[in-house]
Amino acid sequence: MLLLIPAYNEEQRIEPVLREYAEHFRRVYAGGFRLVVVLNGCVDDTLGVVRRVEAEYPEISHLEFPGRIGKGGALIEGLRLWPEADLMGYVDADGATGPAAFLELVRRAGEADCVIGSRWLPGAVLHVAQSSQRRFFSRAFHAWVEILFRMHIADTQCGAKVIRRAAVERIHGSLTIADMAFDINLLYALKRAGFRVLEVPTEWTDQMGSKVQFGRASLAWFLSVVRLRLVYSPFYRWLGPLRPLEVWLYRKLGSPPPLPGGGGAGRI
Repeated sequence: MLLLIPAYNEEQRIEPVLREYAEHFRRVYAGGFRLVVVLNGCVDDTLGVVRRVEAEYPEISHLEFPGRIGKGGALIEGLRLWPEADLMGYVDADGATGPAAFLELVRRAGEADCVIGSRWLPGAVLHVAQSSQRRFFSRAFHAWVEILFRMHIADTQCGAKVIRRAAVERIHGSLTIADMAFDINLLYALKRAGFRVLEVPTEWTDQMGSKVQFGRASLAWFLSVVRLRLVYSPFYRWLGPLRPLEVWLYRKLGSPPPLPGGGGAGRI
């Protein structure tokens, strides 16, 4: 099992998360386990904190990217490690998904090619609920995604997912969204490739200091979703000449632009 944790300026929160995961997996998980922190553009001491924990837990390592490649970019890079594990997964660095909840997804990996946690299915346990503002934005974003993609997934954005190696290998070339809309890219690529996605209720705690911000970043998410819809349409060939404008717009919005290439419709 290989677990990825994307991290951007997480020096205040990531150490207890890493220790909790390492200790829990040592106690209850019989298979091999590796945890890889993917640092992107950190300007605080996240790297120093991770290195300190690595010295105590050989199961933990890291990848470092000095530029702001975003959560999606970090996961795209981390998923390149797919030849090293039969199962890959990821969780957020804030600890909203605890190790026991994540391991429940791992235990159900035999039922589907990708198992994802859901905060919105009956049976989900929310120890600390989202604020009304975050809940409104979450549901509005979900409605927009459902209109465009019709995936019938209640919670695309929950930061807890487990994927089988064969699925990662098949779709990795179609992953291009670098911002927080990466999950839409991943799930839609899996669906189009014919892989089964299983959504199960999870246990989750809303965390203070979330990196999810409203305003310009949320506009970039909506832009990424529209872009992804166009990639899987006959209009994809028109996007090439607009690439410089696209990069400029994402940077004005303070978000990492999508990676060039992809062409998911042609690769799947």
